[in-house]
Amino acid sequence: MGYYDEHYSTETREKRRNGKGLGLSAFVGAVIGGLIVLFSVPALSQMGLLPYEVGQGETPIGEVVETTPDGLEQVVNVSVNTDITDAVEKVSDAVVGVINLQQSSFWSEEINEGTGSGVIYKKANGKAFVVTNHHVINGARQVEVSLADGTRVEANVLGADVITDLAVLEIDDEGVTTVAEFGNSETLRAGEPAIAIGNPLGLRFSSSVTQGIISAKERSIPVDLTGNGQVDWHAEVLQTDAAINPGNSGGALINIQGQVIGINSMKINQSAVEGIGFAIPTAVAIPVIEDLERFGEVQRPQMGIGIRSLSEIPGYHWQETLKLPAEVKAGAFITSVAPMSPAERAGLKEYDVIVEIDGTEIENTHDLRKYLYSNTKIGDEIEVTYYREGKKETLQVQLAEQQSF
Repeated sequence: MGYYDEHYSTETREKRRNGKGLGLSAFVGAVIGGLIVLFSVPALSQMGLLPYEVGQGETPIGEVVETTPDGLEQVVNVSVNTDITDAVEKVSDAVVGVINLQQSSFWSEEINEGTGSGVIYKKANGKAFVVTNHHVINGARQVEVSLADGTRVEANVLGADVITDLAVLEIDDEGVTTVAEFGNSETLRAGEPAIAIGNPLGLRFSSSVTQGIISAKERSIPVDLTGNGQVDWHAEVLQTDAAINPGNSGGALINIQGQVIGINSMKINQSAVEGIGFAIPTAVAIPVIEDLERFGEVQRPQMGIGIRSLSEIPGYHWQETLKLPAEVKAGAFITSVAPMSPAERAGLKEYDVIVEIDGTEIENTHDLRKYLYSNTKIGDEIEVTYYREGKKETLQVQLAEQQSF
């Protein structure tokens, strides 16, 4: 019993001594560790090596702590602006919502509301001018514009052009603080940044910004202007991968300088396609905008004929009805001639098939319109080569102003 007591007493004293030693070591280690953390955190934080969490006494994002020459610490604001944010801020308040108000039916008082986008490009004489797409305001009983602050004002449609899909609106300039600047779309290069601003899916997502690049400068997109399923025109557009959604139509495509280089117009909407959107370049849009603002329409030369492409009718009509030689495979045939028109005065008739203008081959209606709208002006005299009853003939037509499409 004595051995046990003595052994226990000695072992216990040893453990106590060891325990005190371990406790002292732990205490010293904790103090040293705390000092290391205390002096390491500011250095690591400035190096960006610590996860950031906002808390009392911490520096918020966008600010850093610097030490002054006299050893004092001070908080310095860090700018988070980029070229993109600067460009967006420059023009975003000039991008507005355009509301198309339509009566649902003749017998109903219910009003349907469609929404697109527009760009304020000018202020003058107490008015502000907005460019948008023709299809955004088409069929409207009334048009309203929603400004950047949410104010809705009534708009007057000065003019619209179905061929280029552009329209110009006029509103009072009260509350209009920003006017967009047009840039030169002809100097663009594929691969440079492009930023789309508009109202995808309606005003709920107004002033949404998407970023991409110019995918291609010159794209020719077939367009059916009359709704008959046939191609009437090929729109010359910019291609971009900046997201363009329903409601973005009429909004701004801008460059990195915050200049409008295109008016967003359409996208390829197929499940297998992603990132293919189109905008009307300013090189095309500006002359049209000027005509719409000044005249209410685009002044284009015209012959005064209705036309269809030869390829649109069955082949047996080529010989049986139009009496064409077998070697004639393409052209634009005349479906109607307007009374007192340049075509009637020159002697053109229904069922004549136009194959050349001024020596340029005409294979379809698009070729004919493109030549007239791109290469001639009102008052010009053109040489038209055509087939009538199987015989090739030529005559001169003096172009007049186009009255309607």
